[in-house]
Amino acid sequence: MNRDKKRALCLFAGLLAFFLGLLAVGGVGVYNDSEQYITMHVHREPLYPLYLAAFRTVFGEGYLIWAMAGQGILTALGITLLAEYAARRFELRLWEELLIVALQLAPHLITRYVSALHIFLENSVMSEGLCIPLFTMFVYFLLRMLFEGKVRDAVSALFFAYLLSMTRGQMMTTILLWALLLGIQALVRKKYRVLLAAVSAVILVFLLRDLTVHMYNYGVTGYFMGNTYGKVNTLTNVIYACDEEHREVFEEGDLEQAFFDCFYRKSMEQRLNHVYAGDSFDERAAYLEENHDVLKFQILEAELSAYYFGLGEVDYYEQSSMSDEMAGKMIKKLLPACFGQWLYDYILLCRNGFVRSIAVVHPLINYAALFLYVLAAGMSLWQVLFRRRFQAAAVMGTALLFIAANVCATSLTIMCLSRYMIYGFSLFYTALFLLIREEAGNILYGRKEAEEAADVVRP
Repeated sequence: MNRDKKRALCLFAGLLAFFLGLLAVGGVGVYNDSEQYITMHVHREPLYPLYLAAFRTVFGEGYLIWAMAGQGILTALGITLLAEYAARRFELRLWEELLIVALQLAPHLITRYVSALHIFLENSVMSEGLCIPLFTMFVYFLLRMLFEGKVRDAVSALFFAYLLSMTRGQMMTTILLWALLLGIQALVRKKYRVLLAAVSAVILVFLLRDLTVHMYNYGVTGYFMGNTYGKVNTLTNVIYACDEEHREVFEEGDLEQAFFDCFYRKSMEQRLNHVYAGDSFDERAAYLEENHDVLKFQILEAELSAYYFGLGEVDYYEQSSMSDEMAGKMIKKLLPACFGQWLYDYILLCRNGFVRSIAVVHPLINYAALFLYVLAAGMSLWQVLFRRRFQAAAVMGTALLFIAANVCATSLTIMCLSRYMIYGFSLFYTALFLLIREEAGNILYGRKEAEEAADVVRP
């Protein structure tokens, strides 16, 4: 066994001891959303419920501890693969590789000690416990695809993007990110046929995802349907942005207008409308984030459910589908009418999402996050345009593209909580470290060359 393999095994063993040790000390975390995954709820994407079901089938009662151990093992493996590849590709010293490992561990510690939930994700019955290691493996193969240019790495990266999309809906952005980076790579290398292959692959994967979700829900519920309540999520922020006159977009007396009147009246009674949000950006963003779930669950979902169940002989799955369909119809008519206010609120949510991707929301820290984004983009452009060095800049470009896609997609339907944004954290700071390291190396190397040249001409 060579030295690199020994180091990788030691790293994996250390990470495994870390995650399994925390599981032994802290036990399994079960939270509000956990039951939906355990019961294979129609609102949830298939992969994590199936993951839990597999452990339940094998281990029976008490399976959750084994499922959490599986999450820890996968996380340790993903971090090991990514850290070892970065060490080889960038010729990192041991302490630098360990820093990369520490950056990969940071999201787990942040969600435990900094975020509002105070949970350790890998010990929690939440889809993030599986999504984080899958994302780390996706990044590993994506970087290999960019740097090695091998078909097998491209296929592996797309496969993990598909798995991510089956774990959390927001992660469908990884499929688009894969296509964009492969397309850029094809243009740079003038392999134009690859562009067609990338577009075709994305279409096929999205079709496969849709088919898989429908088949899963058919197997669980008996209905060949997609996940529901995504449109109700989106309608929540649209209703929040509305004013009373927006009822005029509906035909007088129709059901959609009746729902709007009910939603708007109750939202105003409970102060769940943009007019109550305050004056500053921070106040308005915080108000929307605090009240999104209240507006959605206590008003929209409650009223839609009551109406459709009141029709008689309608089960939960039919009601969910009907509610989603009604929400979609209302969005099409309302959004053009309240678009200005909705867009303003959307930008506020995105701002918080960008901050939470690399920091925590705070009046002072917000500016620090902006500085880091500007620094990262500036250093990347400097390295590409003036240093003609591309590797670290490519990693940062990947990080920034993913963060932007994740933030913008999540803000369309819900607020950008830390656990939704945490995926880009490690990738961003890993890329920033590689950029700083490479720039420092360029400066030192250039200085060394200058000193050597001076020694040559010195009498």
